[in-house]
Amino acid sequence: MRDAASQTHLPAAPGIGYKPQHFTAIMQDAGRVAWLEIHAENYMGDGGRPLAQLRHLAEKFPISVHGVGLSIGGEAPLDPDHLARLKHLVGWLNPASFSEHLAWSTHDSHFYNDLLPLPYTDASLQRICDHIDQLQDTVARPMLLENPSSYLAFAESTWSEPDFLAEIARRTGCGLLLDVNNVFVSATNLGFSPQGYIDAFALAHVGEIHLGGHDTDADEHGRPLLIDSHGREIADPVWALLDYTLARSGPRPVLVEWDNDVPDWPVLEAEAARAAAALERIPA
Repeated sequence: MRDAASQTHLPAAPGIGYKPQHFTAIMQDAGRVAWLEIHAENYMGDGGRPLAQLRHLAEKFPISVHGVGLSIGGEAPLDPDHLARLKHLVGWLNPASFSEHLAWSTHDSHFYNDLLPLPYTDASLQRICDHIDQLQDTVARPMLLENPSSYLAFAESTWSEPDFLAEIARRTGCGLLLDVNNVFVSATNLGFSPQGYIDAFALAHVGEIHLGGHDTDADEHGRPLLIDSHGREIADPVWALLDYTLARSGPRPVLVEWDNDVPDWPVLEAEAARAAAALERIPA
């Protein structure tokens, strides 16, 4: 299995999920932001302002491409048209990192606007590994695979999530993307220790760390239910879990995601500055 350094060329510094309304502010003064992430599906066209802006940004910042629509955990074969568009985007942009979710979003001819969970079984393990092999061969580079946020557990699962991800990385040579907010959301919803999850995770193979905001709700029994919304500031317990993670992993690229109810640039840059402070606190 490759180590984290071979999976990404991003700096061990804060990044943010790029939004077009922030283009001018970023180009003028990005503050502590050292790199940017884009969602692949927003840049699969042939031209226009989005691609023109992306070309300008790529001259100044390392870019991470994050796919959200490939359905890498789905039962159906990967969509060849989607793969071709990904190959084209990655080919001309030459991003510093490329990642996908451990999730599925398609069934038969239907596409669901969600990243849905799957059981951790030997059968799903083999299917996902086959899909990752196909994807990495297509884009001619290693990818990072992100842990999901979970709202239920499957009775048929025979692997723990950290072991499942580690085995995928071992078989395919892909790296891992550790979303710390997803860990906190899943731990709260399913009743396990987020620190224990981090302890069990293959941190040596993490090429990127994500943070985002979540919303608090309750289930039918009145128990806390967290929703991975990416629509608000990062919660203090998630920042604390980032500190816990970085103390064990060492410096990593850290991304702040804010995809809904996107704030003005100073608010987002302040979150990136907080991530920079967390990286600076890592023990020598």
